Amino acid sequence: MSRSERVETRVDGRQLSLSHLDKVMFPATGFTKGQLIDYYAHIAPVMLPHVTDRPVTFRRYPDGVESKSFFEKHVPSHAPGWVRTVKVTSTSSRGGGSDVEHPLIGDLPTLVWAANLAVIEFHVPLWRVGRRRKLPAPPDHMVFDLDPGPGATIVECCRVAQWIAEAMVDQGSQPLAKTSGSKGLQLYVPLGGRPTWERTRDRAHNLAIQLEHDHPELVVSTMAKALRKDKVFIDWSQNSASKTTVAAYSVRARPEPTVSTPVDWDEVAACEASGNPAELRFTTDEVLARVDARGDLFASLDP
Repeated sequence: MSRSERVETRVDGRQLSLSHLDKVMFPATGFTKGQLIDYYAHIAPVMLPHVTDRPVTFRRYPDGVESKSFFEKHVPSHAPGWVRTVKVTSTSSRGGGSDVEHPLIGDLPTLVWAANLAVIEFHVPLWRVGRRRKLPAPPDHMVFDLDPGPGATIVECCRVAQWIAEAMVDQGSQPLAKTSGSKGLQLYVPLGGRPTWERTRDRAHNLAIQLEHDHPELVVSTMAKALRKDKVFIDWSQNSASKTTVAAYSVRARPEPTVSTPVDWDEVAACEASGNPAELRFTTDEVLARVDARGDLFASLDP
């Protein structure tokens, strides 16, 4: 049978029809849709804990990364009946007050089903559905999204990340880091107690402002792109119920299939010391090998 035809398969007892497995999704490397699905199937044991019960936003690339893409929040109408969903009242400025029926990905069949839709990127919020009736729920993580401006790289992000980590440790928190899979670095801080969005956002914003004051040569805390040359923007505004961040272990739509990869603080320090951005750049095969050797470096974030 040609790989361009549909392939019927069962995944953990669910019937799936996979299609166009030989379609090239990453022309620079020849990486195919079949390989994308295979990656997600193998990474599922460590990825699923970080997306389970979080309303997912898909970024789909039907014809590969060099063609048009679109974000999809609503579950597709043709989704199998066993795909779990949740209705969330939008709090964004564009869709305020309207209900969005998001897919929930909590098992291998649903993850494979989504990958078969040419979902390259999975984006999730900082909150879980749980048993709450009122959604969005309060945050369970705080995030610092470090975005290097023109002239800066992930190396400079590593320097800033270590300053943030020092401040968080002084406050009694243990932050974790992952690459964005694109250009930057992201820090996650578990939240205890009864956090609110306002307090979490203010806490992140205040630290960003303080670091900009202490290190004006490298840090910027405002979104104005004109200010970002040779600097790292600390995006504190991601701490919002309506915003999402790329999920740990999600592939990114770059020329090669790079992955948003959890890293340890020794790796962050080593990248900063070497000045080599490639030290924190990982493709799908490399991430699978890392997980085999080291397990999930984000395991303590979503136990």
